[in-house]
Amino acid sequence: MRSIGLVDMQSGGDVSRIITSGVGHLPGGSVLEQMRYIQKHGDGFRRLLLSEPYGDPYMSLDLIVPPDNPRAQAGYIIMEAMGYPLYSGSNTICTATAVLQSGIVPMEEGTQHVVLESPAGLAHVTAENRNGRVQSITTQGEPAYVAARDQVVEVPRFGRVKYDLVWSGAYFVLVDAASVGFEINADEMPELAGFGHALVAAARPQVTQEHPELGHVGPLPFAHFMGPLEEVGTGGYRSRSATYVHPGVICRSPTGTGTSARLALMYDAGEIRDGQWLETISPRGSSFIGSVLGEAQVGGHRAMHSHITGKAWTLARSEIIVDLDDPLVDSTDLEGVLDQPV
Repeated sequence: MRSIGLVDMQSGGDVSRIITSGVGHLPGGSVLEQMRYIQKHGDGFRRLLLSEPYGDPYMSLDLIVPPDNPRAQAGYIIMEAMGYPLYSGSNTICTATAVLQSGIVPMEEGTQHVVLESPAGLAHVTAENRNGRVQSITTQGEPAYVAARDQVVEVPRFGRVKYDLVWSGAYFVLVDAASVGFEINADEMPELAGFGHALVAAARPQVTQEHPELGHVGPLPFAHFMGPLEEVGTGGYRSRSATYVHPGVICRSPTGTGTSARLALMYDAGEIRDGQWLETISPRGSSFIGSVLGEAQVGGHRAMHSHITGKAWTLARSEIIVDLDDPLVDSTDLEGVLDQPV
């Protein structure tokens, strides 16, 4: 029997399950190397906690691990139904809140700067803390860039669909929602999920699995549906947005990486400038704010630095007991990952 310590958080409606204890030492130096080890030798752990009766595929997992970079106070590996995204805005917001409120990183009253190491690199976090609680998190991950514009794919039952390909911690296909008949509201979520599944499956063969600096990043995992832009004052924009996670999930939040991808597309087209911001609103009405920080370079691509601001709430602190004799537990690749028996 093995024990796993958890803190469940939500940001924008998306649940992140933060794993604080119960996993042994993972070989590798960087968090990326530790992620690749558990991906290859311990994927049963991800499947266990994202499947009934221990969890569900709409959750994300964030495993706290030792950082390799001396500038980071903690590391985290992100696990989802689609696999192992290298970076995620909502997961970073939840993880940063959890490590501060649980004391893994000592909390300071007021504005606190924290550096976390994700598989994609360093996430620079600014937390606003008051009376022992995190009021908001602003996170800056790795830069985003447009990898390809004006791509077309034939999607079964939907016909030819135009998309742009953007990297923002993972590859996203970005689609104008109105062009495929969606307004992006809660009632459309089942249909959006079905369309997203067909779109990603069709686009995967023509989308690269290589990143110019990170190497192999796996098959296309995400689609982001863009609503019309509404100008807000002189410095900002607002837009309904939805992110699809393969296979079959429409996120409850607009997602941080989806927001970054939209910003990168706008920045590349000259539609938004340094210092301006975009509020993305999910089909369920939750929102994140993404702000443009400035130009960057990734390989030969013109890229963009941005940060995402949101808030996370604690749902539960718990301990799961995993009995390796349970017939519902596939223990094949768990014993090398889980800590010693309780």
